[in-house]
Amino acid sequence: MSTPAPALGDLLADATRVVAFTGAGISTESGIPDFRSPDGVWTRYDPTDFTFGRYVESAEVRERSWRMRREFLAAGHHPNAGHLALARLEQAGRSPGVVTQNIDGLHQDAGSRRVVEVHGTAREVMCIGHRPRGGVPEGCGFTAPVSWALDLVDAGDPDPLCPLCGGLVKSSTVSFEQVLLPHVVRDALALVAQADLLLAVGSSLAVYPAADLPVVAVRNGARLVIVNDEPTPYDDLADLVVRGRAGEVLATAVDAVLTPG
Repeated sequence: MSTPAPALGDLLADATRVVAFTGAGISTESGIPDFRSPDGVWTRYDPTDFTFGRYVESAEVRERSWRMRREFLAAGHHPNAGHLALARLEQAGRSPGVVTQNIDGLHQDAGSRRVVEVHGTAREVMCIGHRPRGGVPEGCGFTAPVSWALDLVDAGDPDPLCPLCGGLVKSSTVSFEQVLLPHVVRDALALVAQADLLLAVGSSLAVYPAADLPVVAVRNGARLVIVNDEPTPYDDLADLVVRGRAGEVLATAVDAVLTPG
């Protein structure tokens, strides 16, 4: 006779170092379409245009990229119940932080203080240098809020350059064919290694190398919960798989653990 799967609330109650690894599925509930859905970003833009190499080579691609960035930011999305539940766990001393594939900053808006953004952030821009090669940014270290670049675009400069070195400026997000920043990978691995429970939320667990993080957690002794609408490659590895909307699932479980009485 098989052993019944543990409930999410029970796993949370037994854990003291809960780390969440989140993907697009947690933010779609805030109205942010993912890239590959029927109404996603790639229905309006050609993904092959947005490789790191194309960005470096083509001023036209850079101009379209700024238009896409403005579209992404224009709607003014807000955290949902899933983001807020994870922030509550951290504030209660039950979580050292969140690792996310998302670039929207909604975890920070919800109140999470320790957020490792493995694919960068759409809220900032960075210098990537004059002719970076091999998908590796080689900038001078200049960063600024994304509004800095969009204000210049509005003023008639379709291709803002670094004010310090004259290099190319790009959103601080990881494009196709762009190498993940080594210090970000280290931070993600270090945070996941602390977990006694890893919550993989709203991620297909199919984009590497980030998708390897749940495996790292399990190898370090953590239990694994997957909350996702669709099957993932790691469902068989998980202690519990929950099908459902991340906001509702997380809010209900966290309320049960943190609400007195």
